[in-house]
Amino acid sequence: MTGVTEHASASEIAERADCSPDGARNALTQLAELGIVDRRGSRPAEYRRNESYFEWKRVETLADDHTAAALRERLDDLLAEDADLQESFGVPDPDAVSVAPVEGGDHAAVHDRLESLSRWRTVRHDIELLQRAVSRAEARGRDGTDLRGSA
Repeated sequence: MTGVTEHASASEIAERADCSPDGARNALTQLAELGIVDRRGSRPAEYRRNESYFEWKRVETLADDHTAAALRERLDDLLAEDADLQESFGVPDPDAVSVAPVEGGDHAAVHDRLESLSRWRTVRHDIELLQRAVSRAEARGRDGTDLRGSA
């Protein structure tokens, strides 16, 4: 399901997974109960990956695999890159960038601008994930245990 970003029926997913439609339906029902997939409709039901679950899982993995200090260091790098991109584009946010063609620009210039804009959106997304991962890693303490869960 990690690659299913658009809603698809159990039969379509079964074909991709090379399994029976009934087997896919059973697995998808369980995945929906766990919150790993989103379900839409009922006849036929359609499924896709639950982006919120995968973002949560990414934050948990970052907090498990890295110290809070290492995550903060990477976050600082991304914040600096974000500031550079703000300066480069002359706007505070990637959504404020005009997507109109670059005046007098050739294809390569337009491509570079769009690539930089895509990178900026990725940087912003990664900043958000890292901020959450830093908080999570700090809550777990040095030994990796979750301090909020202890009484």
